Amino acid sequence: MKVLMFGWEFPPHILGGLGTASYGITKGLSEQGDIDITFCLPRPWGDEDKSFMNIISMSAVPIAYRDVNYDYVKSRVGNVMDPDLYYKLRDHIYADFNYMLLDDLGCVEFSGKYGDNLYDEINNYSIVAGVVARQQEYDIIHAHDWLTYPAGIHAKKVSGKPLCIHVHATDFDRSRGNVNPTVYSIEKDGMDNADCIMCVSELTRQTVINQYHQDPKKVFTVHNAVYPLRQELQDIPRPDHTNKEKVVTFLGRITMQKGPEYFVEAANMVLHRTHNVRFCMAGSGDMLDAMIYLAAERGIADRFHFPGFMRGKEVYECLKDSDVYVMPSVSEPFGISPLEAMQCGTPTIISKQSGCAEILNNCIKVDYWDIHALADAIYSICHNDSLFDYLQVEGKREVDQITWEKVGSWIRELYERTLGWK
Repeated sequence: MKVLMFGWEFPPHILGGLGTASYGITKGLSEQGDIDITFCLPRPWGDEDKSFMNIISMSAVPIAYRDVNYDYVKSRVGNVMDPDLYYKLRDHIYADFNYMLLDDLGCVEFSGKYGDNLYDEINNYSIVAGVVARQQEYDIIHAHDWLTYPAGIHAKKVSGKPLCIHVHATDFDRSRGNVNPTVYSIEKDGMDNADCIMCVSELTRQTVINQYHQDPKKVFTVHNAVYPLRQELQDIPRPDHTNKEKVVTFLGRITMQKGPEYFVEAANMVLHRTHNVRFCMAGSGDMLDAMIYLAAERGIADRFHFPGFMRGKEVYECLKDSDVYVMPSVSEPFGISPLEAMQCGTPTIISKQSGCAEILNNCIKVDYWDIHALADAIYSICHNDSLFDYLQVEGKREVDQITWEKVGSWIRELYERTLGWK
């Protein structure tokens, strides 16, 4: 089976969970043994793992037409249309495209990020996708997140092949209900045109069915997973904080969706009961400054650390240095970071409003808004060695069974159902 896949980011250059999930899904599919993947990225950086799939740089696909003379056009299409009509049709197709973005080879320049011109890049990406769709051989199309849905739709219209879309999040998650109508329109158009919709949790599946009015028969839950830690990450030492200050960590985007203010408020309550705890809020986002000010207003800034965005090995060093990991997300489609924390042997607290809560048992679950319950859970793990030990051992054992290979097997079955092969 050959799969044409559209993504927006890929390790080691990731800006969120989408890149991590894209790697896991493609690697898990490749382990099925008979699936060939062509993965399209706006702008690969050259150090991506290409050992199990082919990566196409959308920034290296020429899309500008070559200027051809009148006699050549007449010799090729003169028996079916007037050459002047050909030129008019050609000019109309490219009339809306911004040629300022093309390089000398006729390729679109993508930033590979989430810049201010994101909508333009999404549109341009979909145009290039039409070119790629005509060049490649494949049985099915797979588009990740709303950024690539237009590309998937274009490829489907060009090829007639079935389209699967992967919903890693919806704008209802990102905006707490204050939905961006442009994003919603792109998301719904992708879902309406999809033959199969894969959602990272049942929570997200219900959002797709109820808020985007999709047929439940074509919407499936495909939970995320984690890969076993590389040896160099396993070898990172775990400090012994016995009779020392404990470390409680929030690691992720510091945005409204992630509930960072609930973390700060719970920290304030914990620090009214003990001063033997330090709090780390690692990450970046539009609420970072507000959280720094909130910690100062609560008089706990001396117990708070804001180390900024972390990547690669830094993430695992931070997790292993922590006694408790907290993800108080308001609306989390899945949330891979708690699985990574549990892999590192770090007891974990997650919100009941997260997709990973559907598959995790050996962690503590609280409502994101219940800062009293969150504070109690943090305090208990920091001061109850038996609870710490249990969550550390059983949490790791549980997560070690949640593999991308199993996810790949399920996605392959969904491909076969969509293609009518079974």
